[in-house]
Amino acid sequence: MSYYPLTSIPDYYGIDALLTEEHKLIRQSVRDWVESSVMPRIDQAAQDHTDIPGLMKELGQIGALGPYIPVEYGGSGLDQISYGLIMQELERGDSAVRSAASVQSSLVMFPINEFGSEEQKKKYLPQLAAGEMIGSFGLTEPNHGSDPGSMETNFKDMGGHYLLNGAKMWITNSPICDIAVVWGKNEEGKVQGLIVERGMEGFTTPETHNKWSLRASKTGELVFNNVKVPKENLLPGVTGLKGPLSCLNSARYGISWGVIGAAIDCYCTAVQYSKERRQFGKPIGSYQLQQKKLAEFLTEITKAQLLCLQLGNLKNDHKATPAQISMAKRNNVKMAIDIARESRQILGGMGIMGEFPMMRHAANLESVITYEGTHDVHLLITGMDITGINAF
Repeated sequence: MSYYPLTSIPDYYGIDALLTEEHKLIRQSVRDWVESSVMPRIDQAAQDHTDIPGLMKELGQIGALGPYIPVEYGGSGLDQISYGLIMQELERGDSAVRSAASVQSSLVMFPINEFGSEEQKKKYLPQLAAGEMIGSFGLTEPNHGSDPGSMETNFKDMGGHYLLNGAKMWITNSPICDIAVVWGKNEEGKVQGLIVERGMEGFTTPETHNKWSLRASKTGELVFNNVKVPKENLLPGVTGLKGPLSCLNSARYGISWGVIGAAIDCYCTAVQYSKERRQFGKPIGSYQLQQKKLAEFLTEITKAQLLCLQLGNLKNDHKATPAQISMAKRNNVKMAIDIARESRQILGGMGIMGEFPMMRHAANLESVITYEGTHDVHLLITGMDITGINAF
């Protein structure tokens, strides 16, 4: 028994007919790259607690970094459904791969494109799109996760530069980043974004070790000890939490697509295994309990696909609300982690082995269900949208 590459994705409701030929071509090209470059390496990388060497440049080469960024700044100028499909295929490989691309795209390139000066766009975006420069996003702090408005990171106007102090935690790409988009409070207590570059004195990025989740992803901190940041590195186009929260909306949208890929990987593996594994003289897929699980998996994947497709249409039309994005992120991550756990049981003892993806996906999704807004926080965002009452 071994893990075979996926040749097609579940499309129980003929959703492919709603995609353009360009969408399908983009999905196939990323899928081919995942099959050839991620699948053969990802288990060992996760086992060894290391990232895939040269990952960001490879992601840049296949156009997975900032695909919706305008062509003039190094992006591909694609629509939001294309972005979602790319995230889906990357996360079928591993959440760590999708996280690396998601942070680079939605949390670094997006704010520079939306809120940056023309000089900042030209300086950073083409290199970020190519994977020649790696970015990270500094919002979460040791004492402030779900409540970013209470952040302690701050900067002062020193005349010729800003002086930045504080710390950020649980930062994807931190140990290997060349730049960080950092959110801190100015002297008036208003949140603004700064582009901090590696090499600036007082800026360090200690790595986070001993993770049971996202083991093929580089995670760390961003620490600022009297860092002198040039004034031209301030993002001029936004003030307040609208800045970082709009970045999170883009990232959460990508996650809602991405986790479908993890669920598909687990589902297809479970279907294949259930047909090949024999117990009591017949395939375990012939038993009612196993068929119940597989039918439920396919139902939930199909619902998630439809949710994301319409959300992508809304996003293309600039009509998607933060609450709608929260609903999709919360629903789809829960769907994926449930399928990872239940599909592991179909494989029995083999389900814990690295030759199969279930345990790796399940462990990764424990992070995904927490970051970019926890499962419960997204529930409260929906609740507030329903009632008009803030329950935070």
